[in-house]
Amino acid sequence: MRLPTASRSDRGRAPMARQAVLGIDPGPAKSAWAIYWPGFSVKQYGHIENVQLIGMLHDLSDSVSRIAIEKIESYGMPVGREIFDTVYWTGRFAERLDPIPVEWIPRKRVVTIICGSSRAKDQNVRQALIDRFGGQEAIRKGGPLYKISGDVWSALAVAVAIDEQGGT
Repeated sequence: MRLPTASRSDRGRAPMARQAVLGIDPGPAKSAWAIYWPGFSVKQYGHIENVQLIGMLHDLSDSVSRIAIEKIESYGMPVGREIFDTVYWTGRFAERLDPIPVEWIPRKRVVTIICGSSRAKDQNVRQALIDRFGGQEAIRKGGPLYKISGDVWSALAVAVAIDEQGGT
């Protein structure tokens, strides 16, 4: 299915009114992505190998007006190889999307926008998204969130948060 697109010439301008947002929750080997249409619709999503996502980004970017990637931030704790690998892939994603601007949003900002508190956990984010999309009916067969699982919840949260935050 092909979604309506924003022309590449429109990408550097003010955001289009309530158009689709691609949210990416990056990982060291696999990343989750979701295309969110404001008005409570999720049309496409997945959790795939980063190399596959790199190959898909051009086509996915044709279907959206905004692109957001969860930004890795330091919280003063030591980090391991997985964090550095994830940072590497976020750079690769942004490079692949060039010249389309990417919006970066830290996890704490996502959680604050979605839940109203930076102390909320993944389960709270999931429940807040379910509530936004109409409650428990949203995750049942035929609902807008049916079959969404795992890290795709985080990718959807990134897209919703960027949309609700506004601006570019």
